[in-house]
Amino acid sequence: MIDASAVVDPGAKLADGVAVGPYSIIGANVVIDSGTQIGPHVVIKGPTQIGKDNTIYQFASIGDAPQDKKYNGEPTRLEIGDRNTIREFVTINRGTVQDEGVTRLGDDNWIMAYVHIAHDCQIGNQIIFANNASLAGHVSIGDHVILGGFTLVHQFCTLGAHSLTAFGSGISMDVPPYVTVAGSPAKPHGLNMEGLRRRGFSPEARKTLKQAYRTLYRENLSLQDAISRLQEQVDGCAELGMLVSFLENQTRGIVR
Repeated sequence: MIDASAVVDPGAKLADGVAVGPYSIIGANVVIDSGTQIGPHVVIKGPTQIGKDNTIYQFASIGDAPQDKKYNGEPTRLEIGDRNTIREFVTINRGTVQDEGVTRLGDDNWIMAYVHIAHDCQIGNQIIFANNASLAGHVSIGDHVILGGFTLVHQFCTLGAHSLTAFGSGISMDVPPYVTVAGSPAKPHGLNMEGLRRRGFSPEARKTLKQAYRTLYRENLSLQDAISRLQEQVDGCAELGMLVSFLENQTRGIVR
């Protein structure tokens, strides 16, 4: 399953069923689990751990050193879960000791061409990054987030679960769960209602979240007053509880 022209370091550990295409390079301290397919001309450096049944297309660069001038060769790492699709020319860097020392990508993500995921990013599950989306360092992305093409996300920003960005969005503050943003700088444009319907959110939950959006964005309340108002409504709606928890714990301010 390893092409004769591929270069695999003796210190790499590849499970049975891993395929490596022509001219790919697998470095030391790389661990790849079964069923993962590595295309041609891919470079993977370690320490990097890759799970099962991933597909990595040609010319991707996975697990190289962080693009951080403070990096001084420390043995930081990259962790990738299962069943991810990583398309052409994607770059994913390892972490830095200024953070947890690890960049993480979860399961079942669809990462399109030319996406960049910088050091120390924490990426959830079932996410779509369209072509040329780029994350700066220390960014956190919740489950089911969709980034439109050419979306740019500033360092230390957090995007909550089920949020959506339009193409060309510039994100410099946190994006609450469920919210759609567009523009540069990004502004809120309602809820990701189609995404919530597709993922089985009940009509009652969608109605509650729609009212919460009005409270947060349409009633001219300060952020703290809006949070206080939403805290009073949280009982009996786990979906609203996730939004309130996000707002309570944000530190950068939110897109507003």
